[in-house]
Amino acid sequence: MNDRLSYEEKKELPASVFGLPERREYPMPDAAHVRAAESYFRYCPEDLKPKLARAILAKAKEFGVDVESPTVLSYAQE
Repeated sequence: MNDRLSYEEKKELPASVFGLPERREYPMPDAAHVRAAESYFRYCPEDLKPKLARAILAKAKEFGVDVESPTVLSYAQE
């Protein structure tokens, strides 16, 4: 499983697949990347964590991924 996108691949993605579209960070074009975003969640700036958590949950639902991180789940409630 490769959860790394090249700069060119990332540039081609629509903003809608990013957890933080305005920053083009946390791309989630597939299930593997949803899991990667969940594992890199701790690096997200504190003020953006609720937004990213909700984006992760939305993409997880779309791709049938179970989000297990209690941190992500708690931020999504904010």
